[in-house]
Amino acid sequence: MRESSMDLRVLRTKEAIRKALVELMEEKGFDAITVKDITSRAKINRGTFYTHYQDKFDLMVKCQEEIMAEMAGIVKKNLPEVLAELETTSSPIVPFAFAVSIFEYFKENSGFMKAVLSPKGDLSFIIKLKEFMWKTLFGNHANALIKEEDLLVPGQYLVSYISSAHLGVVQQWLNSGMKESPQEMARILSTITINGPFFAAGLKKGDSPPAR
Repeated sequence: MRESSMDLRVLRTKEAIRKALVELMEEKGFDAITVKDITSRAKINRGTFYTHYQDKFDLMVKCQEEIMAEMAGIVKKNLPEVLAELETTSSPIVPFAFAVSIFEYFKENSGFMKAVLSPKGDLSFIIKLKEFMWKTLFGNHANALIKEEDLLVPGQYLVSYISSAHLGVVQQWLNSGMKESPQEMARILSTITINGPFFAAGLKKGDSPPAR
């Protein structure tokens, strides 16, 4: 068999395994899933599964690592532009565009994201996402979005608030069937983030992000 054909076969097998994992998490929850459940749903034998993964936990970890790596790629691609914009103007245009990219990615991977972030999924993934946001917003590097010397409140509380609020918005969007477009969700999240919840509730004035 040609190498390209083999690679395609491996990709299809892994896709079937991950699709089975998502479906089963939605039906019975991760804790109740067995490798037999996954192989039966994916229509593969156990040997094929163990060729790629040690067990269901290894499968979950690898799925999460792939998601985190791809999100890191989005951040790496967009962060320099966001930083440059924030240094030169108070315009929310670039952060808004960045938010669109994130929501587009969540939509593309909505099956896994919805399943893993649900109460039946893997709650440790929420912790990993918050750690990811911490490193992005307030990491110990020159390109951090939030500088320690600019903080008005302790950093751990600020990032905890931001990450919990943002994840809550994402979960609500996924659970409600993603009726709004990534652009609309970016506008909603940018409005709340830039001006605060009191402005979003109509209780104070602020600067809305641009309509797209």
